[in-house]
Amino acid sequence: MSEDTTIDTKELGEKIVNVLKTIYDPEIPVDIYELGLIYDVMVNEDNDVKILMTLTSPNCPVAESLPIEIEEKVKSINMVKDAEVEITFDPPWTQDLMSEEAKLELGFL
Repeated sequence: MSEDTTIDTKELGEKIVNVLKTIYDPEIPVDIYELGLIYDVMVNEDNDVKILMTLTSPNCPVAESLPIEIEEKVKSINMVKDAEVEITFDPPWTQDLMSEEAKLELGFL
């Protein structure tokens, strides 16, 4: 792997995170990244992106629409060829996964 590829992947990862920070849980005024809903972002050599995430609960009202919104927004990044979101509840989401910023925003600190 050349140095350029490493830089491109890192840059792409930052772009993906920036996009994820524009997507909000409709019930909580904090973005999905700061909420700790994103468990992993994987980018292969073809710039296909796979995002492993969870929801605040299995009954989350956006369980159907949120993954589609994430895929569409991530696919809109120039360098991304394709995007797929996989939902998991293992491990289940807890407030401990939230960033300090999210906890502060929601009055948990």
